[in-house]
Parts: sequence; structure tokens; C-alpha cells
Amino acid sequence: MRPIEKPENKRQGLSTRESQLLSRLAGAGHQIISIDDIQTTLEVAPNVARETASRLTKKGWLDRLFPGTYLIIPLAAGEEVVYTTHEYLIAAHVAEPMYIGYYSALSHHGLTEQIPRTVYVVTPTRAQSREIHGVPYRVTTVTERKFFGLEPPSIEGTTVQVSDLEKTLVDCADHPEFCGGIRGLANAMRTADEQGCTYDIVGEYLERLDNGAATKRIVYLADQLDIDIPAREELVASFTSGYSLLDPTQPETGSTDSTYRLRINIAPAQLEATES
Repeated sequence: MRPIEKPENKRQGLSTRESQLLSRLAGAGHQIISIDDIQTTLEVAPNVARETASRLTKKGWLDRLFPGTYLIIPLAAGEEVVYTTHEYLIAAHVAEPMYIGYYSALSHHGLTEQIPRTVYVVTPTRAQSREIHGVPYRVTTVTERKFFGLEPPSIEGTTVQVSDLEKTLVDCADHPEFCGGIRGLANAMRTADEQGCTYDIVGEYLERLDNGAATKRIVYLADQLDIDIPAREELVASFTSGYSLLDPTQPETGSTDSTYRLRINIAPAQLEATES
């Protein structure tokens, strides 16, 4: 959680109605609210709810995250209003439905030593990438077919959807550019194996994802890292005929490998190196 400062304003007092509104919403466990939440709680018209949100923002009790969505700033934040909440809680309001994925999910599962500055949000709907409190929220839109493999951890008492460990590996194989390249995926697979990753589920997820390049990358890395994938032969049989880049973040150089139908554009020895 990164703090955000608003030193230009000290908080102003609340009317009885405003105090009741914030108490009810916070008491119901809401940290982030919408205009609809204000409208429903106060039983007022939309324009009145918007005016209330604007007034509470000016008074220092709400922080506008993006249009129609606000963070409640608790009393404990103090008079000078220095506060934000966990990035994943904000991410949950960037798109609906959504899940935390790619590099962010690698970090959540302890599969990388890096601390990504960007929060990766995956959704099957249209949503905008944006920066909030200095944190970039990178939205990736996927098809409904790829929107699966989630788990609901609790972040500060609120449930947030994150790709499970096995789906995180599969997603990163699908888009290595969102996890630090193929080397980042190799490190993640090595660590996941040590954590007891269920690689038969990885195989099932690959079949469900139905992406030839992702399947080839996972099988190639598993062989390089001596990781057993129970469905390996079935996955090899599903390889598409074209040649995919092992690492799409690197130039299209290197030799082709007919066994994996991949262009090996990063030296295998580099996959053994740890993150730096």
C-alpha cells in the first residue's frame, strides 16, 4: 500500500447527513464507493448523490479515484489527509468482472523476487488503463474463453479475484511480455514447482486456453527445467504447425526447433539465471 499526500487541504467538518452516510458505508465494509452507493444509501436522486460526492471530496473525506468512484478516507488518516488503500482493492474497481494477473499475480504467489510497479488487471470487458495515486493500472482485455482459473484471496478484509497459481503460469506463457519475458516465466515455473504446483492442472488449463504458442513455451521450459507435466504427450500432439517465438520480447533471431515448433531466440543458459 502506497500513501498519497494531499497537503493542500485540511479536512473540514461533516454535516449530520454526511457523517451518517460515511458511517453507514464504512460500517458495511466499503472502502471504495460509487455514486450509486451514495444514491442508494441516502435515497436521493443521482444529481444529489454527485453533489454530495463532490462536496465530501472538497472537504477531504473522499478521494476521487476515477469518474464515479471514490475512496473513503478514514478518520485515522488524520487532519492532513495522508491515505490510500491496497492497490488490488482499487484494481477491483477498474473493471468488472476482473482479476489480478500476469506480473502482479506472480508477485502475489511469490513466484518472482521483483516488485512490479504496474498492477495488471485482466477483464473480458472494455476498460481503460489508468494511473491512480501514482500507480499504473494496466488493463488487458481477453476473450471470455480465457477468463477462468481464479481464486478469491482476502485483501484487508475484502475479497479480490486473482489468477490461481497454475493459471498465472499459463497466462504468462500466453503473454510473456507481461511477466518480464520468458526468463521471468522460467523463474516462476521453477519456483512454482518447488511450491508444489499441480502441473496436471497446468496441462488442463493449456488445453482450455487453446493457444499454441503458450503450450509450446510451457512444454519447452518444463523440459529445460526437468519439470514433469503429466499431459506432456497430449500437449505436444496439440502443437500448431507454425513456429512461435520462444520470447516475444526479444528480436526474431536464433534457430528454429522442430521438436517444439519454436524459434529459440534466447539462449537456454539464460533460463537458468535467477532474477536480478
